[in-house]
Amino acid sequence: MQRNDQTSPTVGGIGTEPLISEQFDRSRVTPLRHTVTTRAAEAGLAGERLADFVVAVNELLTNAVRHGGGTGQLTVWSDNGTVVCEVSDRGAGLDPVSPHRPAPDEPGGWGLWLVRELTDTCEIKTGPRGTTVRISSRTGPE
Repeated sequence: MQRNDQTSPTVGGIGTEPLISEQFDRSRVTPLRHTVTTRAAEAGLAGERLADFVVAVNELLTNAVRHGGGTGQLTVWSDNGTVVCEVSDRGAGLDPVSPHRPAPDEPGGWGLWLVRELTDTCEIKTGPRGTTVRISSRTGPE
């Protein structure tokens, strides 16, 4: 599925109006992290779940800048008690991502592992024209 506001495919459909939809580069990572914090809190995430979600989004933004061509698209929305975030880039794609924790001396692979640990869901769609990662966290009690 292709959205009008980006050139990368989404992992799946978006059935609601986005809370945030913005292209970004390195200069926008910190301001977007603050905006995500505010919008996710307004949508019902709180406490540790909010903090974990924001750390996960920051990892995705940073990965897109470092490994995905330097720019990306961030979209965040709320859907039936869940806050969802999708980050897309136009990099060369990812090697297969292991679902297992990296070895302590492993120099890479920690970011996406951490993202999966901190959120309720994590879906990755990758190929030679870019990568899209969708995460979500429920807004219920911690």
